[in-house]
Amino acid sequence: IHESDSNQRCTGSSAITTPMYKRQKKLCFFLLFLSLQEDDMDLEALVNDMNSSFESLYTSCSVQTESTPLLHNGQLPRHAAYHTHAQPTSPHQRLHRSQPMHILAVRRLQEEEQQYRTSSLPAIPNPFPELCSPASSPTLSSGSLPQCQPSGKYIIKVFSEDGMGKAVEIPADMTARDLCQFLVYKNHCVDDNSWALVEHHPALGLERCLEDHELVVQVQASMTSESKFIFRKNYAKYEFFKNPLNFFPEQMVAFCQETSGTIPPSQLLQNFLNSRSCPEIQGYLYVKEMGRKSWKKLYVFLRRSGLYFSTKGTSKEPRHLQLLADLEDSNVFTVITGRKLHNAPNDFEFCIKPNKVRNEVKELRMLCAEDEQSRTCWMTAFRLFKYGILLYQNYKIPQQRKTLLSHFSAPVRSVSENSLVAMDFSGRIGRVIDNPMEAQSAAMEEGHAWRKRSQRMNILGSPSPLHPSSLSGVIHRTQLWFHSRISREESHKMIHQQGRVDGMFLLRDSQSNPKAFVLTLCHHQKIKHFQILPCEEDGQMFLSLDDGATKFTDLIQLVEFYVLNRGVLPCKLKHPCTTVAL
Repeated sequence: IHESDSNQRCTGSSAITTPMYKRQKKLCFFLLFLSLQEDDMDLEALVNDMNSSFESLYTSCSVQTESTPLLHNGQLPRHAAYHTHAQPTSPHQRLHRSQPMHILAVRRLQEEEQQYRTSSLPAIPNPFPELCSPASSPTLSSGSLPQCQPSGKYIIKVFSEDGMGKAVEIPADMTARDLCQFLVYKNHCVDDNSWALVEHHPALGLERCLEDHELVVQVQASMTSESKFIFRKNYAKYEFFKNPLNFFPEQMVAFCQETSGTIPPSQLLQNFLNSRSCPEIQGYLYVKEMGRKSWKKLYVFLRRSGLYFSTKGTSKEPRHLQLLADLEDSNVFTVITGRKLHNAPNDFEFCIKPNKVRNEVKELRMLCAEDEQSRTCWMTAFRLFKYGILLYQNYKIPQQRKTLLSHFSAPVRSVSENSLVAMDFSGRIGRVIDNPMEAQSAAMEEGHAWRKRSQRMNILGSPSPLHPSSLSGVIHRTQLWFHSRISREESHKMIHQQGRVDGMFLLRDSQSNPKAFVLTLCHHQKIKHFQILPCEEDGQMFLSLDDGATKFTDLIQLVEFYVLNRGVLPCKLKHPCTTVAL
């Protein structure tokens, strides 16, 4: 080897490509191959001996000159190569050869194997972002994983509207719908497919309803320590599938203006759900400038690609459009802090929050609509453009489940139950009621008979059925739609949080009249209040909503009547505004 390479002039990076180095490299891999064939041979000891022999070989061949720095790939930097050419060499000195990198095969194989293991692991969302590094990363890196295998269970805390919280252990793949179903089952709630999980940010004054297909653990990873989940009703989650024309006014939908006449509701939804179509929502919005308190009124377009505003009036030309927000990595939120915090022009605020934003108010895109209907239109279209057909599938799943259960709705009756028949004992001799409609009517009359009996007891015992000792005076307090002594503003807030759909209602005590009650009803996204006053007839006290034209013995009878009949109300009572304690 010394004789074959002694006459070669090698400088700079060319010293690495000499035939001597190539032969030594082949010898290295050949020895490694032989060592792998021998089961009893110590591979690490062999490689160490080989490395030491290389060191002694190159120490004897190289000149004790200034060492040249090497890069990790075994090549010299440019400044080092020029410096090597400039150095004079004497005939008594041997050539300066760069030292090859010591390749510890065993250690390298172990490091590559460990690196492959960690890189193949997926990024696991951090359920406790407040315990992260100062960078506040919401995702646990693969290098920070513990040595033990993760269990796949996470602890989250869900709050009710009364502020009480409950810790729940869930798997990593649990969706928002599954968690709502679990809470409904655990708390014995009525499963009407209107429960929702709300992402609440008190520091930012924002909240939104999670979509049914979203993973709860992933959403929690992007939340701060002050943020929380709230379990509540939301009747408006899929209301736009039932009444799309109420959510999308013709003047705000672009393809409605280009056609003559009114588009059928089915075609309207198909245009939104079809990814090949290009509908857009257009109209004026108040936009808050980033980092400032001032607002500007701009003509805005919402498309599948994002939210844009026109720099020249209502022009749609691409050169006049500028991007306001992206739909892919953002979510739309309702502003719950009111107009004073952001100095908004009115109360119809909403916000587009990027997923990477945690507590930075300056990064939020604050928007303000002209009325409640236009705000609902903008927010609903944002959800449709982002999720598309997924929303329709989420809407259809409960209906398909209800259809499957309807075939098994009739319970299996026992022998003793099959022997029971409906009887009429109103005459001298009891008779069997064969007509099913007559039997059902008799059952309803028997169910209301206790009210008549309690009414007679009130006449004999207490002067008024509204007395606290009367059963009919307090039985309504056990109903989910009764909310006792809440204020007018609190009733507005509760109905607004649970959807603002037609027929939402609640009953409460009147603040002006201690003997009266108030029916709060939502119709066409407007909240109206109707006072229920006591009236007396033949020494008997009743409750009436229309100045005595229709009288009821208690509030339960009143609610049951207006659920079936519109009467003097703008619409029937349909969705009770309820709360649940976890």
